[in-house]
Amino acid sequence: MDSNFSFFQTLLFNGEILFHVLLFFLFALAPEAPVASSPAPAGAGPAWRRKDHSHTQKQFVFEKPSELERKVPEAGVIDKPGVYELSKEPSGISRIHLIPGFIDSEQADWMFQQLLQDIPWGQRTHIRQEVSFEEPRLTSWYGELPYTYSRITMQPNPNWHPLLTMLKQRIEEFTGHTFNSLLCNLYRNEKDSVDWHSDDEPSLGKNPVIASLSFGATRTFEMRKKPSPEENGDYTYVERLKIPLDHGTLLMMEGATQEDWQHRVPKEYHSRDARINLTFRIIYPEPDGVWK
Repeated sequence: MDSNFSFFQTLLFNGEILFHVLLFFLFALAPEAPVASSPAPAGAGPAWRRKDHSHTQKQFVFEKPSELERKVPEAGVIDKPGVYELSKEPSGISRIHLIPGFIDSEQADWMFQQLLQDIPWGQRTHIRQEVSFEEPRLTSWYGELPYTYSRITMQPNPNWHPLLTMLKQRIEEFTGHTFNSLLCNLYRNEKDSVDWHSDDEPSLGKNPVIASLSFGATRTFEMRKKPSPEENGDYTYVERLKIPLDHGTLLMMEGATQEDWQHRVPKEYHSRDARINLTFRIIYPEPDGVWK
């Protein structure tokens, strides 16, 4: 019996040793518990170089959508006969009437030569912002009253050339409008021009009717709409038109065209022969008898 007790005692002793050995290996091989990282000290370098960097949550920031880019509109082209309403504003309807071939080519040829030779053409000094320069074209005036534009006064000239009188009557019969004055323009070549303007002098009255008759080389008559008050005088995005005026073409400008639109005949890069433009209109006496 003593021998049996001694055997079991030895077995228990060895089992206890084995148990402690197993515990030792379990603790030795167990992974280390993660240690919470603390904020990196100042100057510790960028996060991607630190082993203990943590992912930061990206905050949503509202960004105002950018405004749509405004595009400069392409100029429209009017080269077919007809009546065109350009715009409708509180000031009224702006309207033009294009009549190509109002004077047939054969008649227009000899009329052009006679007007070129007989009209007393002159070059006037233009004044803009206290700077004077010669107008890049020749002009002549017919009418019982003087006409002032851009601080240039053209004196009365009641001695109408017979051909001009005949043309005035033909236009009056065709349009139903009457005219008492005429501004003649001679564009000698591609370098002659007239800048942006409106025929809106007080002596022309409200919503004047202008009849423009062309002879000679074709030149492009350009128009642009005056900007709204919100544009602060910026013409960049306004509507534009190009109208080629051929030999013998009549162009009527009516309604609020002079109030709401501007026009010009620009210089050209290619060679152009001479062109004569006759602009018939009505001139009213200034209320105070002074033309400004």
